[in-house]
Amino acid sequence: MSGAVVLVVGEGLLADFVYSQLSAQYEIVRQSDFKTGAPQAADLVLVLHDGWQPYAHYEAEEVMQSAGIPWLRGFVSFGEAMVGPLVRPGKPGCSQCADSRYLMAGRDRKEMWGLRQMLAEHGGVPRDVWASRTGLLQAAHLLAAEADRVLRGGRGGLEENVVLLNLQTLKSSRHFFLPDPQCAVCGRLADDTPEAARIPLKPSPKINADSYRCRPIDDLKPFLAADYIDYRIGLLNGKMVDFVSPFADVSVNLPLFSQDEACGGRTHSYADSELTGIMEGLERYCGVAPRGKRTVIRDSFRRLEAQALDPVKVGVYDLQQYARPGFPFKPFDPDRPIDWVWGYSFRQGRPILVPEMLAYYSLGCGDKFVHETSNGCALGGSLEEAVFYGIMEVVERDSFLLTWYAQLPIPHLDLSSAGDRELQLMIGRLRAVAGYDVAVFNATMENGIPSVWALAKNRKPNGVNLICAAGAHPDPIRAVKGAIHELSGMMMTLDEKFEANRQEIEQMLHDPFRVRHMEDHSMLYSLPQAEERLRFLLDENRPLRTFDEEFKPKAGSADLTDDLKDILQVFHDLNLDVIVVDQTAPELRRNGLYCVKVLIPGMLPMTFGHHLTRLTGLERVFTVPVKLGYAKQPLKPEQLNPHPHPFP
Repeated sequence: MSGAVVLVVGEGLLADFVYSQLSAQYEIVRQSDFKTGAPQAADLVLVLHDGWQPYAHYEAEEVMQSAGIPWLRGFVSFGEAMVGPLVRPGKPGCSQCADSRYLMAGRDRKEMWGLRQMLAEHGGVPRDVWASRTGLLQAAHLLAAEADRVLRGGRGGLEENVVLLNLQTLKSSRHFFLPDPQCAVCGRLADDTPEAARIPLKPSPKINADSYRCRPIDDLKPFLAADYIDYRIGLLNGKMVDFVSPFADVSVNLPLFSQDEACGGRTHSYADSELTGIMEGLERYCGVAPRGKRTVIRDSFRRLEAQALDPVKVGVYDLQQYARPGFPFKPFDPDRPIDWVWGYSFRQGRPILVPEMLAYYSLGCGDKFVHETSNGCALGGSLEEAVFYGIMEVVERDSFLLTWYAQLPIPHLDLSSAGDRELQLMIGRLRAVAGYDVAVFNATMENGIPSVWALAKNRKPNGVNLICAAGAHPDPIRAVKGAIHELSGMMMTLDEKFEANRQEIEQMLHDPFRVRHMEDHSMLYSLPQAEERLRFLLDENRPLRTFDEEFKPKAGSADLTDDLKDILQVFHDLNLDVIVVDQTAPELRRNGLYCVKVLIPGMLPMTFGHHLTRLTGLERVFTVPVKLGYAKQPLKPEQLNPHPHPFP
């Protein structure tokens, strides 16, 4: 017999079976619960139940963390046994992390969270009705094997892993889970500080001369799917391959407590689209709430003004909007305490406080003064890459909205002049497979960063009429391709929904305040009657402009940071600040990925829902048309486009 001591906590068949399998090799001590604590001599603790008793797992974490003893659990819930994880005190990845990932990935997460809380407070289920002897014996084999590995000095196979065993079919599966940085037991979130917000730009070499990325996608393949997507316990819990879309389209599901978020990837390869969808999901995960740092500052703008961003400079609603009956937001009050996080101002070269509600996009209303979207959120293989693409998204959406509200007759591009074979094939495929013609317009604003507005016109007798999208990139051809990929994701998927809801959509044409959700914007302009509102773009008398006429060639750099510095200088010269909040969660940092939120006060943020249009405090919408030669005098508010925008 080995000299190791095993403590088995719990009563029932599972505990009996494990005892029988280990007692020949190890000294076994049995307890029904933790009322007497844990013997200091124990080398491993097993917490075993034939039902689901969440409070026992809470107790185990409390006792074992203080005693410094590794422990392993096994229990049964709704006909399924969960074995694991193996918890080592002081290391992230405890039973509560596993439970939070498992419950969040489940379909009935709200109900299961409530049930877990009730069982923890009022006593668990002593024996699950599906806990058969055969199934429990199989679970006991798994537990005994893992205990033996650990007691023999091995790493153990269930650190940050669980095994799920169907007690009816005896089918088992192993599932990796990510430790939860916000876990009350093992989470180690640091306080948000100005020092941590600083962004000293470091070299970020491009993967090749034609790329604007610093990590090849092949470097990401080994961990993206393995670490982040698992249908039972993953941070992302599912994917769907769309074989109808003209290009390779894969959606990945991000489960949030209140809803599921579909995150799309669109490339020319289903494998690459899946990876792109995963990265989109990770970006959303980081963007909805602070996960990498603990918010510690709550105060009024009046008291913090010397070191804080003035929220009005990023756009708010006008007083008439706030006064509308049932409007869900309150006017900004500089004397009202709100939560603040630290960002970094590149123009000022110092950390700056940003309202938390602007640094992370809104999932509700509460006491907020605006509804923030994912505008400016971006993920990258380096912090510099994430900042670069965050700026591109802000520019793309600002250009689109400014074009819309000022109704700018921006130049119509001759796509054949791009001299890019892939682009021509993409356009041809949309025409042949989806039945859409594509027109692209140069929406570049005073910052000079190539921006485009892409419009797809349906050639078929039914279905949606028009679809709009946008793109921005130092390489205008990349900007166009990005916008076309966005267009393709809506083709051939909205037709059925459009026809089924046509009567309701027609009401939006006459009452803009019926446009309340993101999809409503594209649905409205699916109507042939709405095409007239885009006449400022669709004037057929304007000549086509070539890419060479519209875009100046720019020498590329071998380092993405050099490109980023050039872009930052452009905004500095325009007296526009670039503020970056590092949203990177530990789940991403472990693999060298970064996520940021970019705010450029003064530029137009994307909004969805006509009632949530944000223009107050944003003077550029009135002045930029003059700078670009589209108007002789600054526009007045009554000259702005009164209709909901068509951004999808």
